[in-house]
Amino acid sequence: METTHQPRPVITQLQNNTTLWIGHLQTDPTDHFAGQTFSCPASGELHNIQVYSSAVQNPGEMVLTVHAFDTESKNWGPQLVSSTVAVKKTDEEKWIRFNLPPMPLHKNENYAFRLRTNDAMIAIGEAAAGTQNPFSGEEWHGDSKDQDGHYYKYFSLAFKIEMCAS
Repeated sequence: METTHQPRPVITQLQNNTTLWIGHLQTDPTDHFAGQTFSCPASGELHNIQVYSSAVQNPGEMVLTVHAFDTESKNWGPQLVSSTVAVKKTDEEKWIRFNLPPMPLHKNENYAFRLRTNDAMIAIGEAAAGTQNPFSGEEWHGDSKDQDGHYYKYFSLAFKIEMCAS
């Protein structure tokens, strides 16, 4: 008898008290990107990553890429998997799910995901924390003029990572 493993959340950061915009305004050619680093708490197969959309100024396609991440050097490894979702105006204040091809993630390994869009302007929910309570991962902001971007331990995207047990 074959058993199927249902995905379960392994990381959830549901706080959402501010927003980070990705994409660009029609009057500004600079593309803005977002990302989030995380340490995997368990081994298993990555199933999906969800981000919270606070607002959709201009609908369009949003791309999520997953990478191995070196926390010491802040180095993004090669892209491991990616997913594209068509974001609609009606996706405001909703969780946007990026279904991903099965890929193993390993306990205590560090990873990161990036969000970008070429034709939309989307506000991603994020949380700001006080200096006494930094997040375990770091939020990343970059743009087409500063591709290395900046990392913030007192900010985190609102996100969920679901995996299937291995």
